[in-house]
Amino acid sequence: MNYRRLGKTGLMVSEIGLGAEWLERHSYEEGKAVIDRAEEWGINILDCWMSEPNVRENIGKALAGRRERWFIQGHIGSTWQGGQYVRTREVKKCEEAFEDLLSRLQTDYIDLGMIHFIDQEKDWDDAMNGPYLDYVKSLKQSGKIRHIGMSTHNPAMAKRAAESGIVEMLLFSINPAFDLLPPTDNIDNYFADEYQETLFGIDPARSELYKLCEQRDIGLTVMKPYAGGRLFDEKRSPFGAALTPVQCIHYCLTRPAVASVLAGYDTPAQVDAAAAYESASQQEKDYATVLANAPRHSFGQGECTYCGHCRPCPVNIDIAMVNKYYDLACMQKEVPASVREHYLALSQHAGACTGCRGCESRCPFSVKIAERMQRTAALFGE
Repeated sequence: MNYRRLGKTGLMVSEIGLGAEWLERHSYEEGKAVIDRAEEWGINILDCWMSEPNVRENIGKALAGRRERWFIQGHIGSTWQGGQYVRTREVKKCEEAFEDLLSRLQTDYIDLGMIHFIDQEKDWDDAMNGPYLDYVKSLKQSGKIRHIGMSTHNPAMAKRAAESGIVEMLLFSINPAFDLLPPTDNIDNYFADEYQETLFGIDPARSELYKLCEQRDIGLTVMKPYAGGRLFDEKRSPFGAALTPVQCIHYCLTRPAVASVLAGYDTPAQVDAAAAYESASQQEKDYATVLANAPRHSFGQGECTYCGHCRPCPVNIDIAMVNKYYDLACMQKEVPASVREHYLALSQHAGACTGCRGCESRCPFSVKIAERMQRTAALFGE
Protein backbone atom coordinates (compact mmCIF):
# COMPACT_ATOMS: atom_id res chain seq x y z
CA MET A 1 0.00 0.00 0.00
CA ASN A 2 1.20 3.48 -0.84
CA TYR A 3 0.56 6.38 1.51
CA ARG A 4 0.03 10.04 0.78
CA ARG A 5 0.16 13.16 2.91
CA LEU A 6 -3.34 14.54 3.52
CA GLY A 7 -2.59 18.20 2.95
CA LYS A 8 -1.80 20.40 5.91
CA THR A 9 -3.10 17.79 8.36
CA GLY A 10 0.20 16.00 7.82
CA LEU A 11 -1.50 12.61 8.19
CA MET A 12 -0.06 9.86 5.99
CA VAL A 13 -3.15 8.06 4.71
CA SER A 14 -3.46 5.01 2.50
CA GLU A 15 -4.27 5.98 -1.07
CA ILE A 16 -7.05 3.39 -0.99
CA GLY A 17 -9.51 4.02 1.86
CA LEU A 18 -12.74 2.66 3.27
CA GLY A 19 -16.05 4.45 2.86
CA ALA A 20 -18.05 2.67 5.55
CA GLU A 21 -21.56 3.64 4.39
CA TRP A 22 -22.25 0.28 2.75
CA LEU A 23 -21.60 -1.50 6.05
CA GLU A 24 -24.95 -0.13 7.21
CA ARG A 25 -26.69 -2.96 5.37
CA HIS A 26 -24.50 -5.72 6.82
CA SER A 27 -24.19 -7.66 10.06
CA TYR A 28 -21.34 -7.13 12.48
CA GLU A 29 -19.59 -10.26 11.22
CA GLU A 30 -19.83 -9.17 7.58
CA GLY A 31 -18.65 -5.66 8.37
CA LYS A 32 -15.75 -6.91 10.45
CA ALA A 33 -14.65 -9.15 7.58
CA VAL A 34 -14.49 -6.08 5.31
CA ILE A 35 -12.56 -4.04 7.89
CA ASP A 36 -10.18 -6.93 8.58
CA ARG A 37 -9.42 -7.34 4.89
CA ALA A 38 -8.89 -3.62 4.48
CA GLU A 39 -6.41 -3.61 7.34
CA GLU A 40 -4.60 -6.60 5.85
CA TRP A 41 -4.04 -4.53 2.72
CA GLY A 42 -2.68 -1.62 4.76
CA ILE A 43 -5.76 0.60 4.47
CA ASN A 44 -5.73 3.02 7.39
CA ILE A 45 -8.50 5.58 6.80
CA LEU A 46 -12.27 5.18 7.01
CA ASP A 47 -15.21 7.53 6.81
CA CYS A 48 -18.20 7.12 9.10
CA TRP A 49 -20.81 9.73 8.32
CA MET A 50 -23.74 7.51 9.22
CA SER A 51 -25.77 8.31 12.32
CA GLU A 52 -27.59 4.96 12.55
CA PRO A 53 -26.58 3.45 15.92
CA ASN A 54 -26.04 -0.16 14.86
CA VAL A 55 -23.49 0.54 12.14
CA ARG A 56 -21.53 2.81 14.49
CA GLU A 57 -21.62 0.11 17.14
CA ASN A 58 -20.45 -2.54 14.69
CA ILE A 59 -17.56 -0.44 13.42
CA GLY A 60 -16.47 0.30 16.97
CA LYS A 61 -16.50 -3.39 17.90
CA ALA A 62 -14.56 -4.26 14.76
CA LEU A 63 -11.89 -1.65 15.56
CA ALA A 64 -11.59 -2.59 19.24
CA GLY A 65 -7.96 -3.00 20.26
CA ARG A 66 -6.60 -1.44 17.06
CA ARG A 67 -8.00 2.08 17.05
CA GLU A 68 -4.50 3.54 16.73
CA ARG A 69 -4.06 1.88 13.33
CA TRP A 70 -6.89 3.90 11.76
CA PHE A 71 -7.60 7.51 10.86
CA ILE A 72 -11.34 8.16 11.23
CA GLN A 73 -13.41 10.79 9.45
CA GLY A 74 -16.36 11.48 11.74
CA HIS A 75 -19.13 13.90 10.78
CA ILE A 76 -20.48 16.68 12.98
CA GLY A 77 -24.14 17.35 12.24
CA SER A 78 -25.16 13.85 11.15
CA THR A 79 -27.75 12.88 13.76
CA TRP A 80 -30.26 10.10 14.48
CA GLN A 81 -33.70 11.46 15.38
CA GLY A 82 -36.97 9.57 15.52
CA GLY A 83 -35.42 6.49 13.94
CA GLN A 84 -33.93 8.27 10.94
CA TYR A 85 -30.95 10.32 9.76
CA VAL A 86 -31.31 14.08 10.16
CA ARG A 87 -28.71 16.66 9.13
CA THR A 88 -28.66 19.59 11.53
CA ARG A 89 -26.57 22.53 12.77
CA GLU A 90 -28.39 22.64 16.11
CA VAL A 91 -25.52 22.45 18.58
CA LYS A 92 -27.29 20.40 21.23
CA LYS A 93 -28.29 17.73 18.69
CA CYS A 94 -24.81 17.79 17.12
CA GLU A 95 -23.20 17.36 20.52
CA GLU A 96 -25.43 14.40 21.42
CA ALA A 97 -24.70 12.71 18.09
CA PHE A 98 -20.96 13.34 18.29
CA GLU A 99 -20.67 11.99 21.83
CA ASP A 100 -22.66 8.96 20.64
CA LEU A 101 -20.17 8.51 17.80
CA LEU A 102 -17.23 8.55 20.21
CA SER A 103 -18.94 6.11 22.55
CA ARG A 104 -19.98 3.62 19.89
CA LEU A 105 -16.62 3.76 18.11
CA GLN A 106 -14.95 3.18 21.49
CA THR A 107 -12.62 6.15 21.15
CA ASP A 108 -12.07 9.50 22.82
CA TYR A 109 -11.12 11.40 19.67
CA ILE A 110 -11.80 11.62 15.93
CA ASP A 111 -8.88 12.33 13.62
CA LEU A 112 -10.86 14.32 11.04
CA GLY A 113 -13.90 16.17 12.39
CA MET A 114 -16.02 16.81 9.33
CA ILE A 115 -18.32 19.79 8.92
CA HIS A 116 -21.08 17.66 7.47
CA PHE A 117 -22.60 17.98 3.99
CA ILE A 118 -22.31 21.58 2.80
CA ASP A 119 -23.81 21.71 -0.70
CA GLN A 120 -25.84 24.94 -0.71
CA GLU A 121 -25.23 28.57 0.21
CA LYS A 122 -27.70 28.19 3.06
CA ASP A 123 -25.74 25.19 4.36
CA TRP A 124 -22.61 27.31 4.37
CA ASP A 125 -24.28 30.25 6.12
CA ASP A 126 -25.90 28.04 8.76
CA ALA A 127 -22.63 26.28 9.52
CA MET A 128 -20.13 29.11 9.29
CA ASN A 129 -22.05 32.05 10.69
CA GLY A 130 -23.49 30.60 13.87
CA PRO A 131 -22.76 28.64 17.04
CA TYR A 132 -22.21 25.42 15.10
CA LEU A 133 -18.74 26.52 13.96
CA ASP A 134 -17.85 27.58 17.50
CA TYR A 135 -18.76 24.07 18.62
CA VAL A 136 -16.58 22.50 15.94
CA LYS A 137 -13.65 24.70 16.95
CA SER A 138 -14.19 23.81 20.61
CA LEU A 139 -13.94 20.13 19.72
CA LYS A 140 -10.54 20.75 18.16
CA GLN A 141 -9.39 22.88 21.07
CA SER A 142 -10.33 20.12 23.50
CA GLY A 143 -8.62 17.43 21.42
CA LYS A 144 -11.82 15.54 20.60
CA ILE A 145 -11.07 16.17 16.96
CA ARG A 146 -7.54 16.56 15.66
CA HIS A 147 -8.28 18.35 12.37
CA ILE A 148 -11.25 20.18 10.83
CA GLY A 149 -12.54 18.93 7.49
CA MET A 150 -15.70 19.39 5.43
CA SER A 151 -17.76 17.17 3.15
CA THR A 152 -19.42 18.47 0.01
CA HIS A 153 -20.44 17.44 -3.50
CA ASN A 154 -20.50 20.99 -4.83
CA PRO A 155 -17.21 22.46 -6.15
CA ALA A 156 -18.44 26.00 -5.46
CA MET A 157 -18.82 25.18 -1.76
CA ALA A 158 -15.54 23.25 -1.74
CA LYS A 159 -13.78 26.30 -3.13
CA ARG A 160 -15.22 28.50 -0.39
CA ALA A 161 -13.97 26.02 2.18
CA ALA A 162 -10.50 25.85 0.66
CA GLU A 163 -10.26 29.63 0.77
CA SER A 164 -11.73 29.98 4.27
CA GLY A 165 -8.62 29.28 6.32
CA ILE A 166 -10.77 27.09 8.60
CA VAL A 167 -10.90 23.79 6.77
CA GLU A 168 -7.75 21.64 6.55
CA MET A 169 -9.07 18.95 4.20
CA LEU A 170 -12.14 18.07 2.15
CA LEU A 171 -14.18 14.95 1.45
CA PHE A 172 -15.32 15.52 -2.13
CA SER A 173 -17.12 13.42 -4.73
CA ILE A 174 -14.81 12.71 -7.66
CA ASN A 175 -15.07 10.45 -10.69
CA PRO A 176 -14.76 11.05 -14.44
CA ALA A 177 -18.53 11.34 -14.89
CA PHE A 178 -19.09 13.91 -12.14
CA ASP A 179 -16.15 15.95 -13.43
CA LEU A 180 -18.11 16.73 -16.59
CA LEU A 181 -20.86 18.49 -14.67
CA PRO A 182 -20.95 22.15 -13.59
CA PRO A 183 -21.48 23.06 -9.92
CA THR A 184 -24.87 22.08 -8.53
CA ASP A 185 -26.50 22.12 -5.10
CA ASN A 186 -28.57 19.05 -5.97
CA ILE A 187 -26.58 15.81 -5.87
CA ASP A 188 -29.38 14.02 -7.74
CA ASN A 189 -28.24 15.85 -10.88
CA TYR A 190 -25.07 13.77 -10.81
CA PHE A 191 -27.08 10.56 -11.05
CA ALA A 192 -29.32 11.52 -13.97
CA ASP A 193 -30.03 8.75 -16.47
CA GLU A 194 -28.31 10.81 -19.16
CA TYR A 195 -26.22 13.95 -19.24
CA GLN A 196 -26.85 16.61 -21.84
CA GLU A 197 -25.05 16.07 -25.11
CA THR A 198 -23.49 19.54 -24.89
CA LEU A 199 -21.21 18.50 -22.02
CA PHE A 200 -17.63 18.50 -23.19
CA GLY A 201 -14.47 18.27 -21.09
CA ILE A 202 -13.80 18.59 -17.38
CA ASP A 203 -15.86 21.40 -15.91
CA PRO A 204 -13.57 24.40 -15.28
CA ALA A 205 -14.89 24.87 -11.73
CA ARG A 206 -13.86 21.37 -10.74
CA SER A 207 -10.49 21.60 -12.48
CA GLU A 208 -9.82 24.91 -10.74
CA LEU A 209 -10.84 23.41 -7.38
CA TYR A 210 -8.31 20.59 -7.57
CA LYS A 211 -5.52 23.02 -8.44
CA LEU A 212 -6.58 25.43 -5.68
CA CYS A 213 -6.53 22.65 -3.09
CA GLU A 214 -3.06 21.58 -4.20
CA GLN A 215 -1.87 25.15 -4.07
CA ARG A 216 -3.28 25.77 -0.57
CA ASP A 217 -2.35 22.34 0.78
CA ILE A 218 -5.97 21.30 1.34
CA GLY A 219 -5.91 17.52 1.13
CA LEU A 220 -8.75 15.70 -0.60
CA THR A 221 -10.31 12.38 0.28
CA VAL A 222 -12.68 11.03 -2.34
CA MET A 223 -16.23 9.75 -2.05
CA LYS A 224 -18.30 8.17 -4.83
CA PRO A 225 -15.30 7.17 -6.98
CA TYR A 226 -17.42 4.58 -8.80
CA ALA A 227 -20.52 6.81 -9.16
CA GLY A 228 -22.49 4.23 -7.19
CA GLY A 229 -21.23 1.44 -9.46
CA ARG A 230 -22.75 2.82 -12.65
CA LEU A 231 -19.31 3.35 -14.21
CA PHE A 232 -18.81 -0.42 -14.24
CA ASP A 233 -21.77 -0.94 -16.60
CA GLU A 234 -21.61 0.41 -20.14
CA LYS A 235 -25.41 0.57 -20.27
CA ARG A 236 -25.59 2.78 -17.17
CA SER A 237 -22.37 4.71 -17.68
CA PRO A 238 -22.86 8.22 -19.10
CA PHE A 239 -19.89 7.48 -21.39
CA GLY A 240 -21.49 4.41 -22.92
CA ALA A 241 -18.34 2.55 -21.89
CA ALA A 242 -17.41 0.60 -18.77
CA LEU A 243 -14.49 1.33 -16.46
CA THR A 244 -12.92 -0.95 -13.86
CA PRO A 245 -12.39 -0.19 -10.15
CA VAL A 246 -8.67 0.21 -10.83
CA GLN A 247 -9.30 2.71 -13.64
CA CYS A 248 -11.74 4.73 -11.51
CA ILE A 249 -9.28 4.83 -8.62
CA HIS A 250 -6.43 5.87 -10.89
CA TYR A 251 -8.53 8.70 -12.30
CA CYS A 252 -9.14 10.02 -8.78
CA LEU A 253 -5.53 9.67 -7.70
CA THR A 254 -4.32 11.66 -10.70
CA ARG A 255 -6.37 14.71 -9.64
CA PRO A 256 -4.24 17.33 -7.85
CA ALA A 257 -4.44 17.27 -4.01
CA VAL A 258 -6.12 13.84 -3.78
CA ALA A 259 -4.66 11.72 -0.98
CA SER A 260 -7.09 8.82 -0.58
CA VAL A 261 -9.97 7.25 -2.49
CA LEU A 262 -12.64 5.98 -0.09
CA ALA A 263 -14.64 3.33 -1.91
CA GLY A 264 -17.55 1.42 -0.41
CA TYR A 265 -17.32 -2.35 -0.04
CA ASP A 266 -19.94 -5.02 0.55
CA THR A 267 -17.46 -7.91 0.70
CA PRO A 268 -13.75 -8.59 1.26
CA ALA A 269 -13.54 -9.47 -2.45
CA GLN A 270 -14.51 -5.90 -3.30
CA VAL A 271 -11.72 -4.66 -1.05
CA ASP A 272 -9.37 -6.91 -3.02
CA ALA A 273 -10.63 -5.43 -6.30
CA ALA A 274 -9.79 -1.91 -5.13
CA ALA A 275 -6.47 -2.83 -3.51
CA ALA A 276 -5.46 -4.53 -6.77
CA TYR A 277 -4.64 -0.99 -7.84
CA GLU A 278 -1.40 -1.24 -5.88
CA SER A 279 0.02 -3.92 -8.17
CA ALA A 280 -1.81 -2.99 -11.39
CA SER A 281 0.09 -2.33 -14.60
CA GLN A 282 -0.07 1.00 -16.38
CA GLN A 283 -2.26 -0.66 -18.98
CA GLU A 284 -4.70 -1.80 -16.31
CA LYS A 285 -4.80 1.71 -14.84
CA ASP A 286 -5.35 3.39 -18.20
CA TYR A 287 -8.67 5.20 -18.04
CA ALA A 288 -7.69 7.71 -20.69
CA THR A 289 -8.09 5.43 -23.67
CA VAL A 290 -11.57 4.39 -22.52
CA LEU A 291 -12.70 7.98 -22.02
CA ALA A 292 -11.18 9.25 -25.26
CA ASN A 293 -12.86 6.52 -27.29
CA ALA A 294 -16.18 6.46 -25.45
CA PRO A 295 -19.18 6.74 -27.78
CA ARG A 296 -20.68 9.71 -25.90
CA HIS A 297 -19.65 12.45 -23.48
CA SER A 298 -15.98 11.98 -24.27
CA PHE A 299 -13.53 14.30 -22.55
CA GLY A 300 -12.51 17.47 -24.36
CA GLN A 301 -9.50 17.51 -26.62
CA GLY A 302 -6.42 19.52 -25.78
CA GLU A 303 -6.78 19.32 -22.00
CA CYS A 304 -4.21 17.43 -19.93
CA THR A 305 -5.80 15.10 -17.38
CA TYR A 306 -2.41 14.10 -15.88
CA CYS A 307 -3.08 10.50 -16.84
CA GLY A 308 0.54 9.70 -17.75
CA HIS A 309 -0.47 8.03 -21.01
CA CYS A 310 2.19 10.11 -22.78
CA ARG A 311 5.04 8.10 -21.26
CA PRO A 312 7.75 7.03 -21.81
CA CYS A 313 9.80 10.14 -22.56
CA PRO A 314 13.23 9.60 -24.17
CA VAL A 315 14.78 12.13 -21.75
CA ASN A 316 12.71 10.92 -18.76
CA ILE A 317 10.56 14.02 -18.25
CA ASP A 318 7.60 13.30 -15.97
CA ILE A 319 5.26 15.04 -18.39
CA ALA A 320 2.12 14.73 -16.26
CA MET A 321 3.81 16.34 -13.23
CA VAL A 322 5.36 19.09 -15.34
CA ASN A 323 1.93 19.87 -16.78
CA LYS A 324 0.39 19.89 -13.31
CA TYR A 325 2.95 22.34 -11.93
CA TYR A 326 2.55 24.51 -15.01
CA ASP A 327 -1.21 24.67 -14.47
CA LEU A 328 -0.73 25.45 -10.76
CA ALA A 329 1.80 28.18 -11.55
CA CYS A 330 -0.52 29.81 -14.07
CA MET A 331 -3.15 30.37 -11.39
CA GLN A 332 -1.09 33.24 -9.91
CA LYS A 333 0.49 36.41 -11.29
CA GLU A 334 3.80 35.13 -10.00
CA VAL A 335 4.90 31.52 -9.65
CA PRO A 336 4.31 30.51 -5.99
CA ALA A 337 7.52 29.55 -4.21
CA SER A 338 6.11 26.17 -3.17
CA VAL A 339 5.18 25.30 -6.77
CA ARG A 340 8.59 26.38 -8.01
CA GLU A 341 10.27 24.27 -5.33
CA HIS A 342 8.28 21.17 -6.29
CA TYR A 343 8.95 21.76 -9.97
CA LEU A 344 12.69 22.20 -9.45
CA ALA A 345 12.76 18.97 -7.43
CA LEU A 346 11.79 16.99 -10.54
CA SER A 347 14.65 14.97 -11.99
CA GLN A 348 14.09 16.49 -15.45
CA HIS A 349 12.56 19.82 -16.35
CA ALA A 350 10.58 21.03 -19.33
CA GLY A 351 13.64 22.61 -20.88
CA ALA A 352 15.07 19.15 -21.51
CA CYS A 353 12.31 18.44 -24.05
CA THR A 354 13.76 17.60 -27.48
CA GLY A 355 10.51 18.28 -29.32
CA CYS A 356 10.29 14.75 -30.66
CA ARG A 357 6.50 14.74 -30.08
CA GLY A 358 6.41 11.00 -29.44
CA CYS A 359 4.36 11.79 -26.36
CA GLU A 360 1.77 13.60 -28.48
CA SER A 361 1.23 10.50 -30.60
CA ARG A 362 0.26 8.62 -27.42
CA CYS A 363 -1.90 11.31 -25.81
CA PRO A 364 -5.59 10.35 -26.00
CA PHE A 365 -6.67 13.99 -25.70
CA SER A 366 -4.49 15.62 -28.38
CA VAL A 367 -2.61 17.85 -25.93
CA LYS A 368 0.11 19.89 -27.65
CA ILE A 369 2.72 18.71 -25.19
CA ALA A 370 5.84 20.06 -26.90
CA GLU A 371 4.37 23.58 -26.93
CA ARG A 372 3.44 23.24 -23.25
CA MET A 373 7.01 22.19 -22.43
CA GLN A 374 8.30 25.36 -24.11
CA ARG A 375 5.83 27.55 -22.20
CA THR A 376 6.70 25.81 -18.95
CA ALA A 377 10.43 26.28 -19.45
CA ALA A 378 9.86 30.00 -20.11
CA LEU A 379 7.55 30.38 -17.10
CA PHE A 380 10.05 28.81 -14.71
CA GLY A 381 12.97 30.73 -16.22
CA GLU A 382 14.92 27.85 -17.75
